[in-house]
Amino acid sequence: QVQLEETGGGSVQSGGSLRLSCVASRLSYCMGWFRQVSGKEREGVAVILGGPMAGGDDATYYADSVKGRFTISSDTATNTLYLQMDKLKPEDTATYYCAAARVWSGGVGCHRDLSENHWGQGTQVTVSS
Repeated sequence: QVQLEETGGGSVQSGGSLRLSCVASRLSYCMGWFRQVSGKEREGVAVILGGPMAGGDDATYYADSVKGRFTISSDTATNTLYLQMDKLKPEDTATYYCAAARVWSGGVGCHRDLSENHWGQGTQVTVSS
């Protein structure tokens, strides 16, 4: 079982920046950020493949809606996953969740069965126009 705890959410005006952090009990091969708006499905925002189980450079994948604005990174020394969010837009408003899984099913996600991922409790991001 992997424990995940997100911090860093808040309220910001359009065009502003926030950095989300997720402290993990241990990093998994696939670490990612998802977001969810009430009444909608949870969607992948960014994933990073690597961590201690990878032998080479980390690979990253982003949703088209955030490419060029968000940056995912991880720190294996502190078991922390980050999401730097710049040029925020009102449509980025959502609850953001950190996820971890031992497998990557492809695309902007970890395990395609969401119930097979480990999840944090979520942190709210609100962007006002």
